[in-house]
Amino acid sequence: MHATPPEASVIGNSSRRDKFDRWLHRTYFRSSGIHHFLHRRLRPAGAAMGIVLILATCLGIGHSRSSIYQLFALSLVMILIGLPWALLRCAKLEATRELPRHATAGERLRFAVRVRNRGGRSLGRAWLIESPPDPRPELEEFSLLREPGEEERNRFDRTFAYFRWRWLLLRRRLFTDGVSHEEIRLKPGEQKRFFIELTPMRRGVIRLHDMRVRLPDPFGLFQKCSKVKAPSGTILVLPSRHAIPPIELPGGAAFKISGETNTNAVGTSGEFVGLREYRPGDPLRQIHWKSWARTRRPIVKELEDTFYPRYALVLDTLATGRTDQGFEEAISVAASFAETIDTSESLLDLMFIKNKAHIVTAGRGVERAEKLLEVLAGVTPTRTGDHKLLAQLVLRHSDDLTSCVVILNGWDTSRADLLQTLSRGGIVCVPILIGHGPRPAGAPGYWLESGHIARDLKQLPSRL
Repeated sequence: MHATPPEASVIGNSSRRDKFDRWLHRTYFRSSGIHHFLHRRLRPAGAAMGIVLILATCLGIGHSRSSIYQLFALSLVMILIGLPWALLRCAKLEATRELPRHATAGERLRFAVRVRNRGGRSLGRAWLIESPPDPRPELEEFSLLREPGEEERNRFDRTFAYFRWRWLLLRRRLFTDGVSHEEIRLKPGEQKRFFIELTPMRRGVIRLHDMRVRLPDPFGLFQKCSKVKAPSGTILVLPSRHAIPPIELPGGAAFKISGETNTNAVGTSGEFVGLREYRPGDPLRQIHWKSWARTRRPIVKELEDTFYPRYALVLDTLATGRTDQGFEEAISVAASFAETIDTSESLLDLMFIKNKAHIVTAGRGVERAEKLLEVLAGVTPTRTGDHKLLAQLVLRHSDDLTSCVVILNGWDTSRADLLQTLSRGGIVCVPILIGHGPRPAGAPGYWLESGHIARDLKQLPSRL
């Protein structure tokens, strides 16, 4: 007899697990689609009435009580009237969304919709709804990611991964609610303005392209969801931010004066010093016309160059774990610093790696800090690699930087090497580490416990 090699056993187990995951994904995918279809058309009162009908049917078997038969007849008649009524209702509407440019994850958003009744009949007892894009995950995501705390569940829950599926649905859902609370009442050809409220669940771009109108039956048991003709729209959802006390970063404005890359002194900006005679090459806007008219010689204003500090916000995008909770918290922390650091008297560079090196600058005369938030809204994690490219990116700009805030998603050897490389390059770093539980031994900088980011950010000192 020949023993089965351990490698073959591992490969066989992996193959069986892959097949089982495909079966689970297909089952959950179809059942979620059916649930969404029914949930959109069956109202809570309709579900309750269906349960009453079933109970009355079961209780009526073998009993002669008239009250049971009356309950059965009442529930059956209401269903037989309400369902066809809802199916026969129709509405012909066109709408235009008035969307804001930005929203914030977790904060309620209210926007206006102009609705016109293009039908030939008056419309009443109707409500607008915005449906989010399909949140069902793909097979690869279902197999790769894990629900936070899944390892603590019992073996049955870990095997069938139902709670993981629910977590992924919630994680991928772009927004909740999306309803107008005001009843639509429109005469033929009439146009009115209504409001829809929704709550973005995550950062990124929300594409609104599925507006519908709810048309319930008189009993409120069922409803028809008719498509509303409306151009699609998008909303950029910025990352959630947390309050940070006023902070002072290391370094100052009087660092290496080596040109305009270090400062915002574009051309001739700065404090007025005095007047002098014109020299070839002086810009015309510096000419002091009153002195020229008095002396009959070209006189220009002499300005003292003003130099501003340049900071870097270095974001660690490497996420190799089975959950992206730490990565999303790192994005939130980066957004909080981008909003807190005063860019009216400084420059701020956002640096990160996603397929290639990225650097986005905001500050006086360049871009507003809002631009950094927009970029952070679209950053996705990197699944493989190390931090060498990120170190090279920061070192290339070391001569221009006053100091940098390094936001790390966890703490390990690779991230320790990153900080050592930057320190050897002469860069002043402020490490912000995000991880689970208490601070690991030897971890530098400031430790933010995952799940308590807002609390720990408030405890940062004023001078980092």
